[in-house]
Amino acid sequence: MVFSYKPLWKLLIDQEMTKKALMQATGISKSTIDKMGRGEYVSLEVIDRICTHFQCNVSDVLSHIPDEPRNQ
Repeated sequence: MVFSYKPLWKLLIDQEMTKKALMQATGISKSTIDKMGRGEYVSLEVIDRICTHFQCNVSDVLSHIPDEPRNQ
């Protein structure tokens, strides 16, 4: 299971907000932003902070990319 933070990066562009400004507004660390940039997992607390800041839904911040079906 893979998650993509592309919706968040698009939201930042639409809001004309930098990653640094997001970090300052939400208290999220640079290492967490870096993890998101690499598509790695972050805690739900981080997602909650972002959603609260933008008053948006989780789907506005990340998207789920299903695994390839396995041949059985």
